[in-house]
Amino acid sequence: MQDVIFDTDMGNDIDDALALATLHALQSRGLAQVRAVTLTRLDPASAVFCDALNRYYGRTSIPVGIGAVGPKPGPSPYLKVGERLPHKWSLARSPEAVALIRKTLAESQDGSVALVQVGFFSNLVRLLDRPEDRELVRRKVKFLSVMAGAFAPIGTNSHFCEYNVTQDIPAAQKLAQAWPTPIVWNGFEIGDALRFPRRAVERGFGYDPRHPLKEAYDLYCQPREERPCWDLASVLYAACPDDGYFSLSPAGEVTVEADGFTRFVE
Repeated sequence: MQDVIFDTDMGNDIDDALALATLHALQSRGLAQVRAVTLTRLDPASAVFCDALNRYYGRTSIPVGIGAVGPKPGPSPYLKVGERLPHKWSLARSPEAVALIRKTLAESQDGSVALVQVGFFSNLVRLLDRPEDRELVRRKVKFLSVMAGAFAPIGTNSHFCEYNVTQDIPAAQKLAQAWPTPIVWNGFEIGDALRFPRRAVERGFGYDPRHPLKEAYDLYCQPREERPCWDLASVLYAACPDDGYFSLSPAGEVTVEADGFTRFVE
C-alpha cells in the first residue's frame, strides 16, 4: 500500500475533487493510504470540502492543512457542497500545510511516501528553504507526482503555459531545479486526452441521490460535459506506478521559463 500526501488547489476545478475520491477508492482497494491533504488554494471552504469528503468516505482521521502563502482564490461553484456535510475542520484547530507535510514525512518510513501535487507549487517549494527539510524530503519521499506544465502542443498552441505553473512561476522554477527526489511530470496533454465519462457520474455515484461528488460535478460542469482527468492521472500513477497505466519518457530535466512555459530535455 502506497502512502500518499495529496497537495491540491481544491475548488479551482472539479478534477481535484474527483482525484481525492479516486484516492479513497484506491485506499478501499488496499492500494493507497492518504496520510494528509494540504491546500495551495488559500480558502477555508476548500479545507472544509476536503475534510467533509474524507469523512463521507469514512476516514475521519486524515488531517487537512491550508497553506500560508499562495495565489488569492476566486469563487468556486462547488465548494458549498462541503458545508452541508459533516465536517470538523476549522482554521484555529488545523495545521499549516507545510508543517503538516513536515510532520507526516517525519513519522513515515524512509522512501515510503508518494507526494502528489495537483495545485500550485507554493507549499512544496517551501520545503526547500531549510537544509533539514530538504534532507527530510530526500529520505522520506519516493517520488513526486506533479500535474503541471505541458510537453506537447495543446491544439494548435505549441507554447501552452499551464495554469498550475503560471499561478506561482517562481515557486515552479525553484522546485523544478532543486527538488531532491525524482519528479514525474503529468502534463496538461495527458489529462486532456482522458475524459471522465458522464455515465460514471450518473452510475458510479448514483447509489446515493445526494452523493457529494455528483452534486459538485453538476454544479461545476455543463449537463453533458466530460471533464479532463488531469489530477486523476497524477494520483493513479502515484498509487500504482508499476501497473502499466502510463509509460514514462527517458529521464531528463524540466525547466520553467519566465512566462510559465515548461520545457523538457532528455
